[in-house]
Amino acid sequence: MKIAVMSDSHDHIWNMRQALEQIRHMGVQMIIHCGDFVAPFMLKELDHAGIPVHGVFGNNDGDQHQLTKLALTELNNITLHGVVGAADAGDFQIGFTHLAEIGEGMAYSGRYQLVCYGHTHEYVQKKIGLTILLNPGEIMGKDGSASFCIVDTDAGSVDKICLDSYQLG
Repeated sequence: MKIAVMSDSHDHIWNMRQALEQIRHMGVQMIIHCGDFVAPFMLKELDHAGIPVHGVFGNNDGDQHQLTKLALTELNNITLHGVVGAADAGDFQIGFTHLAEIGEGMAYSGRYQLVCYGHTHEYVQKKIGLTILLNPGEIMGKDGSASFCIVDTDAGSVDKICLDSYQLG
């Protein structure tokens, strides 16, 4: 299964649309978002992907009530998990959160094949035991190249996708 992992979109709708266009072309079956959507309209953009989206709240998701209400009442593909989330991709267990410290603790638990986090806006990939710990960077592109990752659970591979180098059409 191919899974897109992203974080820290911070209302950057143009980069989100570009990422979702690539996700559609790559045959991704699930999206994990590690927080800092910021405004409800970003959830609507993610919902348009037409595939399951699992997300957690970040430190800049101010109106969590409004985000949750929208996900539960109007959107079809968004599941918000709070501060920590978990999802199954077949036999592949994924844990996700916004903060690195929590993500590292989840990785050390050994319960997941993949643990994802955001917050720092910096790409990180490392192994802790048998677990891949991954920060996909930022969709926003404030602190460098806007990026997200594609995880292939069958191959056990992670590919970083930089939005700056992708040309639509």
